[in-house]
Amino acid sequence: MVSENPFNRILKALEKPGGGEFGKYYSLPALNDPRIDKLPYSIRILLESAIRNCDEFQVKSNDVEKIIDWQNTAPKLVEIPFKPARVLLQDFTGVPAVVDLACMRDAMNNLGGDSSKINPLVPVDLVIDHSVQVDVARTENAVQSNMELEFQRNKERFAFLKWGSNAFDNMLVVPPGSGIVHQVNLEYLGRVVFNTNGLLYPDSVVGTDSHTTMIDGLGVAGWGVGGIEAEATMLGQPMSMVLPGVVGFKLSGKLRNGVTATDLVLTVTQMLRKLGVVGKFVEFYGEGMSELSLADRATIANMSPEYGATMGFFPVDHVTLQYLRLTGRSDETVSMIESYLRANKMFVDYTESQTDRVYSAYLELQLEEVEPCVSGPKRPHDRVPLKEMKSDWHSCLDSRVGFKGFAVPKEAQSKVAEFDFLGTRAQLRHGDVVIAAITSCTNTSNPSVMLGAALVAKKACELGLEVKPWIKTSLAPGSGVVTKYLQKSGLQKYLNQLGFHIVGYGCTTCIGNSGDIHEAVAAAITENDLVAAAVLSGNRNFEGRVHPLTRANYLASPPLVVAYALAGTVDIDFETEPIGVGKDGKEIFFRDIWPSTEEVADAVQSNVLPDMFKATYEAITKGNPMWNDLSVSARSLYAWEPTSTYIHEPPYFKGMTMSPPGPHCVRDAYCLLNFGDSITTDHISPAGSIHKDSPAAAYLMERGVDRRDFNSYGSRRGNDEVMARGTFANIRIVNKFLAGQVGPNTIHIPSGQKLSVFDAAMVSKNFLKPCPTSCQLELMRYKSEGKDTIILAGAEYGSGSSRDWAAKGPMLLGVKAVIAKSFERIHRSNLVGMGIIPMCFKTGEDADTLGLTGHEHYTIELPSSISEIRPGQDVKVTTDDGKSFTCTLRFDTEVELEYFNHGGILQYVIRNLIGSNQ
Repeated sequence: MVSENPFNRILKALEKPGGGEFGKYYSLPALNDPRIDKLPYSIRILLESAIRNCDEFQVKSNDVEKIIDWQNTAPKLVEIPFKPARVLLQDFTGVPAVVDLACMRDAMNNLGGDSSKINPLVPVDLVIDHSVQVDVARTENAVQSNMELEFQRNKERFAFLKWGSNAFDNMLVVPPGSGIVHQVNLEYLGRVVFNTNGLLYPDSVVGTDSHTTMIDGLGVAGWGVGGIEAEATMLGQPMSMVLPGVVGFKLSGKLRNGVTATDLVLTVTQMLRKLGVVGKFVEFYGEGMSELSLADRATIANMSPEYGATMGFFPVDHVTLQYLRLTGRSDETVSMIESYLRANKMFVDYTESQTDRVYSAYLELQLEEVEPCVSGPKRPHDRVPLKEMKSDWHSCLDSRVGFKGFAVPKEAQSKVAEFDFLGTRAQLRHGDVVIAAITSCTNTSNPSVMLGAALVAKKACELGLEVKPWIKTSLAPGSGVVTKYLQKSGLQKYLNQLGFHIVGYGCTTCIGNSGDIHEAVAAAITENDLVAAAVLSGNRNFEGRVHPLTRANYLASPPLVVAYALAGTVDIDFETEPIGVGKDGKEIFFRDIWPSTEEVADAVQSNVLPDMFKATYEAITKGNPMWNDLSVSARSLYAWEPTSTYIHEPPYFKGMTMSPPGPHCVRDAYCLLNFGDSITTDHISPAGSIHKDSPAAAYLMERGVDRRDFNSYGSRRGNDEVMARGTFANIRIVNKFLAGQVGPNTIHIPSGQKLSVFDAAMVSKNFLKPCPTSCQLELMRYKSEGKDTIILAGAEYGSGSSRDWAAKGPMLLGVKAVIAKSFERIHRSNLVGMGIIPMCFKTGEDADTLGLTGHEHYTIELPSSISEIRPGQDVKVTTDDGKSFTCTLRFDTEVELEYFNHGGILQYVIRNLIGSNQ
């Protein structure tokens, strides 16, 4: 039972400097515990949350003690509950969250409860950054044209989110065209300190994008989670997390002239990836902090997923306060933030002597050692010093196929492909750049690198350099503020002259929305098997992500993106080879166009002004004409349209009663898929384009959707029927059943047929809407036959970007359990949330050592009463051919067992809400 907070005794009033009080707060110093002074600042945020939310039910006094004793408990990997202050959604992940809320209202209504009780219990910020597809580039009207195309494609999705913004309390929806979610969060949404009904507490956030970590640069603890975890948090449920170790990263000195924040970020990423920080916090400190702008810090924090940390945290100091004023936060708000954090020992004042904090591990970087660099060609942590780029490139051509190799024969490395481009003869070689993108996520929050890129463009234009017309160039700012300061500086015209027109305000090339390259360029690449290159200022460059035809993808600072676009190739030594020939016939070198640190600083000082941020974000609340013209229902219950291919009511709550169904055993189950190691959520979850021969494509065509209007799986995340068909549909997935073949298929065990995963699983008739051809196959499969299925897997099952559909999809396909060597943390939690049993083989065992082929029938025996099941207990698995082995049940907490008892986390919430009101 919930009880009064035992820590109410340390509630204190925070007085205003001029009299009166800001409000009350839970005072960490009032605990009089010397251990708190040694805690990293990031852990103090977890501590304050546990104290404030302690009810001896969801959060217990014992949890508070675990956090205070962090130095001793963290190495033991203890679990703690955490209640973030708010949730951040972007539209792709926001749509299924709002769909689920709408469905929960329907279920609540059907069970006789008050459906109006279904509202987010913590603030939800939903930013429609609408992932701009770069269809139109290199023209003055690119922004408007791309926005019109986005509204044509996604009008139904946008309208649904607009309905949600009106239907649900405690939810702020930022309209499309405003900017990318992370930069809007940094410049506008981040509170740093909340004042809710007179109670003060630190801002903290979980978001459904892994780069939510960008906000850590502002001193706000934030990281990415799966959609299911985010939905649970919205509804007041605590997150169960392992109390993390914290790596202390000391920064000393100052960056050398001409070295950018991006160079620093790529260096930090490589260092931390080498150390190994998966599942840990990284906390930055040291005298070098004063040399880093807030934007520099945010750029480093953004890349946390690339170096593997849960977050890269920068505690609040004077630089943070200066940024808050710059971005339009009021003086009173900044005063409240500073006063609260100082009073609660969460503020760093580098003018005062520092108490040494204890960290789990230590790392140090002298900033003057950072040198210009890029990362690639396939991973963000494969840093290449700029001076070594040419030799590294030739090494990649020679090396066997892998992260640093393309295995191009020596005799083919000098191949020249000639083609006709709009009536002009053109040539392409290995390493030639065909995409150069200053893209929104990582770097466009940083005025120094953005204005640095514009200064490179200015110098290049004045010297007469040009970008080859077949290189697809684009500029996608993270917010409208970038446009304002580029225009005020008078430098945008030079970017335009080189083809870097603004194409939109949202995710673009980094997420794979680079759009098509010219068909003549595409043909030259494919017909000659060229290793074409893309250079982008984003954070991810995995093979096949940026564009299917760019096998080499390099991350670089925005100024370097411009430089490589001018050079037209990555096969260049910028120190010794000219970047091009100027208007007077003179060779122009990299050093001739590269701005000094002083030039960049002057441009930032003169052109980045507080009024720009105020004007940009005041306009957000007004929306834009296309958004404002969307007509939506005022009903609190959503009117589902059965024929919609974008928004569809999922079957999660069909037949739900007030009585929990209890634990389910798994009997005589077939193996749907048999995997090895490192199956990621990118393999499991529907993502990217919808292949023309896929079950999802068949479903859409049967409903009259033309192939050109398929859009992406991401845009159709609100339709469970599309997403179920896209689960395990990755073209690179490897299933042991297919003996080395790659692709989204499996073997239907009873018939021996090779089928798509969806056709083998075949959801039941009451889930599918009647439709012709493939949807009404009489050869019914596992689920419609009432057969359970399981998945066998190796190590690190579910690693990669956390995605709710990597758990929702298997549940809809009828998967009851996953037996793996090990799980990625978030994916295991998401499986639990959808009622799927996660289990681990015992150490040293896996499907191969146990002689499991996957063709067996599997039975998993569980007690019929939830009271007889313990977190982490051993469970016996038997097969129809006489094999027997023991697995560890990976329900890790008592709360997770309750979710399983109810059939899933959302069902648990509904029943609790109804029960609490009776």
